[in-house]
Amino acid sequence: LLLQVSCLCGSAPCLLCGCCPSTKNSTISRLLFTFFLFLGTLVSIIMIIPGVEKELHKLPGFCEGSGSVLGVQTHVDCSSFLGHKAVYRMGFAMAAFFFLFAVIMVCVRSSKDPRAAVQNGFWFFKFLVLVGITVGAFYIPDGAFTSVWFYFGVVGSFLFILIQLILLIDFAHSWSQLWLRNAGESNAKGWYAALCVVTFIFYAASIAAIVLLYIYYTKPEGCTEGKVLISINLILCLVVSAVSILPKVQDAQPHSGLLQASLITLYTIYVTWSALANVPTLTCNPTLLVRNSTGSAMASQPLTTWWDAPSIVGLIIFILCTLFI
Repeated sequence: LLLQVSCLCGSAPCLLCGCCPSTKNSTISRLLFTFFLFLGTLVSIIMIIPGVEKELHKLPGFCEGSGSVLGVQTHVDCSSFLGHKAVYRMGFAMAAFFFLFAVIMVCVRSSKDPRAAVQNGFWFFKFLVLVGITVGAFYIPDGAFTSVWFYFGVVGSFLFILIQLILLIDFAHSWSQLWLRNAGESNAKGWYAALCVVTFIFYAASIAAIVLLYIYYTKPEGCTEGKVLISINLILCLVVSAVSILPKVQDAQPHSGLLQASLITLYTIYVTWSALANVPTLTCNPTLLVRNSTGSAMASQPLTTWWDAPSIVGLIIFILCTLFI
C-alpha cells in the first residue's frame, strides 16, 4: 500500500508499470493528462442530465446578480440553464488547470529539465489541484462570469474547429500514405480498391447529408441564411476536391488525393449541420428546443433533449481527435 501511495507522488510509469513497463515517461504523462480531460468531459455531460441539473439549485451564487444567460438570452429564466452554467464552470476549471501546467512547462525541451518532474509526476496532487479549482469555480458568483466566459467559448470553439481540421487532414494524409505504400510494396491492387471504396463512401455520405440539410433545414420560401450557408460550403468542397487532384498539387504532394478531400468534405458538412442545428428559428430548425421562463420545454419535446445528434457526433469526433493526437 505504501508503495502504491508513493507512486501517486512519483513518475508516470510508476502508476502503470504493470500494464506498460517499457513505455516512456512522456507517453504515459500524455495518457494521464488525456484521462483528466476525458474525466472533466464526463463530469460536464453528467451536469446537464436533468436530474443532476435540478440539484444545482442548492449551490450558491448560480443565479445571483446575472442580467443575462449565456451572454445573450436575457429574457430566459436562469434556472432553465443551470446545467449549462455548471458546464461553463467545469470548462473554466479544466482550462485553468491545463493552462497552469502549460505555463510551468514553457521552454522545457527534455525530461532532464528539473521542471519535467512536475510534468511527469505528482499525479495525486495534480488531481487534488483539479478538484480544488473545480470546487472553487462552482462558488464563483454568476454576475458577469457567464457572459464573459461565453465569449471565451466562442473564440475557443473557433480555434478548436481549426485544430480538429488540421488533425483530420493529418490523419487522412497518414491513412492515404500508408495504404499507397502497402499497395506499392505488395503490388496488390486491393489497396487501391479499398482507397476508392472509402473515398466513395465519404462522398456518398456527404451528398446524402447535403440533401437532408436542404430538406429539413430550409423551406421553399424563407430560411435564406441556411440555403446560402449550405450552398457556399458545397461549392467550397467541390473546389477543394478539384484542387486536390491538380497536377501541380500532385507533384508537390504525391500522396494528396480525393481521400483527404472526401474526409474534409464530410467534416465540413458536419460543421454546417451543427451550425444549422443552432439557428434560433423554429421554422428553419426543426430540432430546436425552446425553453420558457419556468425551465420547461415548449413545443412537444421533452426536457431531457439537451443532447441532440450534432452534439453526440461532435463528442465522438472530439474523442477520436484527442486519441489520435
